[in-house]
Amino acid sequence: MKSLEYLSNIKEKIDKIFIEQKDILIEIENAVANCIEKGGIVDIFGCGHSHIFAEETFFRAGGLACINPILEPVLMLHEGAEKSSKLERMNYLGEIIYDNYNLRKEDVLFVFSTSGRNPVSIDFALKAKSNGITTVAITSLKYSNAYDSKHVSGKKLYEVVDYYIDNMCDVGDASINIEGLNAKMGPTSTVIGAMIINGIFIDVAEKLVKRGIEVPVFISGNIDGSDEYNKSLINKYKPLIKLL
Repeated sequence: MKSLEYLSNIKEKIDKIFIEQKDILIEIENAVANCIEKGGIVDIFGCGHSHIFAEETFFRAGGLACINPILEPVLMLHEGAEKSSKLERMNYLGEIIYDNYNLRKEDVLFVFSTSGRNPVSIDFALKAKSNGITTVAITSLKYSNAYDSKHVSGKKLYEVVDYYIDNMCDVGDASINIEGLNAKMGPTSTVIGAMIINGIFIDVAEKLVKRGIEVPVFISGNIDGSDEYNKSLINKYKPLIKLL
């Protein structure tokens, strides 16, 4: 069964990421913990399928309440997949989009882009960094270095941020060859990206608890008694998070 090969590929990549990139993960976790302790929020941005991570972490049971999802409709898929793909390749559009969201210098910004070569994500990260925001990329070095950047600077996403995690995805993202089929299947970036960002936030929560800091975590709205607790977190962060 090719699905078992797919599972094995994902497990192998995740194990390598958390072992081989442990030191940089700890640095990122410390930056996020410091941000939350000081009253900052965590911004999440990605184009196309990478926008999934903004939704994955936002208003999520068992997730941090201080998450600001950058969900720009023209860069998602529901308003036209081909259109969004063309737009994310436009230089300077990321700067315009950045100005429409409430990002502050106290924040930490995560930018997801597996190819790491399209201008919108690079411009968004550059604009954030120039405004004093700590920037983190989740990207694939193998993919990024397989092709030239489409950004006017010639730089890839991992080259313009403060920190990056290599998600170790293959060029093209898909990971499984099937005999008789020309195209590979089995993308790995979504599963791995979700594991990375949720793993970071779990460690951040542990660090904050050890510091004696109250950790803002939503609980499921389907648990009796959750409404009042979650509402208090919504009220706390609504002035800072547009979509709450």
